[in-house]
Amino acid sequence: MNGDYIGHLSRKDPLYPFLRHDILGRLGVCESDPEFRVFRPRASNEVYLYEEAHTRTRLICKFFGHTYGWDRERGAGRAAREAWNLETLRGYGLVGCPHHVIRPLGVNHDLNCALVLEYYAGESFSHAIKAALNEGQDAHLFWRLKALGYFLATLHNRTANGAGVNFEPDCRYLDHLVSQLQWRQAMESDGAQEFRWLRDRWREKPEMWQDQQVWLHGDATPANFLFGSGLDVAAIDLERMKRGDRVFDVGRVAGELQSAFMAVDGHRGRAEPFIGHFLWEYACHFPDRDRAFRSLSARLPYYMALTLLRIARNDWVSSAHRFALLEQAREHLRSF
Repeated sequence: MNGDYIGHLSRKDPLYPFLRHDILGRLGVCESDPEFRVFRPRASNEVYLYEEAHTRTRLICKFFGHTYGWDRERGAGRAAREAWNLETLRGYGLVGCPHHVIRPLGVNHDLNCALVLEYYAGESFSHAIKAALNEGQDAHLFWRLKALGYFLATLHNRTANGAGVNFEPDCRYLDHLVSQLQWRQAMESDGAQEFRWLRDRWREKPEMWQDQQVWLHGDATPANFLFGSGLDVAAIDLERMKRGDRVFDVGRVAGELQSAFMAVDGHRGRAEPFIGHFLWEYACHFPDRDRAFRSLSARLPYYMALTLLRIARNDWVSSAHRFALLEQAREHLRSF
């Protein structure tokens, strides 16, 4: 169990009858007097795991009520939006093996804007990366990246809508990240000016506008993918799902890999075989694998740079690692 036990859900808690009557009933679980044990997953704020003690049925509850301070309507909208996102992707057949998007089980705006989700037991992508970093389990990470490449290629290919990509929002996103880094005094004005100049050079590249829009996970970080047996992959946390260039997700995965290895080794070299393997496995799900690989590789540096900038703005990043991330992001963008 990846979480800390914090107690039992009181039968007087208004959440109790909602879980008992609405959620367990929806799952076909018959328990006349359920007892819910509560766990708080590590590194999660308003996310809790509830386990019914008799049947061992597990549920995930996310609470959005305090996300925007006193603005409960925005929190309720965010809960409803994620439920819609999950159902939308499940509608493309991403249910079961090997590709699975977790099932939303219920939304209750009156219970701190609660979203109840299916529990999926699996190894997190984060764990697979740490196993390679700390225990030398490179082969295991290569296998997980093969599965993840298969999942993301399936997600993207099934949801392509034929409309051309609009690269402009990704340009604005770089501006947003650079502004945040300046506000945190992590980037000088000269550095920010160079990043914006480099952004404009990428904006001029025709290939940044030529692919089809797909549904993106939108937050393809190591915490948001779980692995089962074989090539089974489940996606969680679809709050930021959006339409865009498939390389937004691919670059997020690649950038997270690079950052993780840089944090341990101090340079990007050891991550490159994993990134190349992931890209090659993703590309194999296209009619012309070599052409797909070249197309992805041409756009990848921009989206990897976005990911490194995104990580660099976090308070938990050390000064040395932040400097390395910014330098690496700049190098990626200079490759235009």
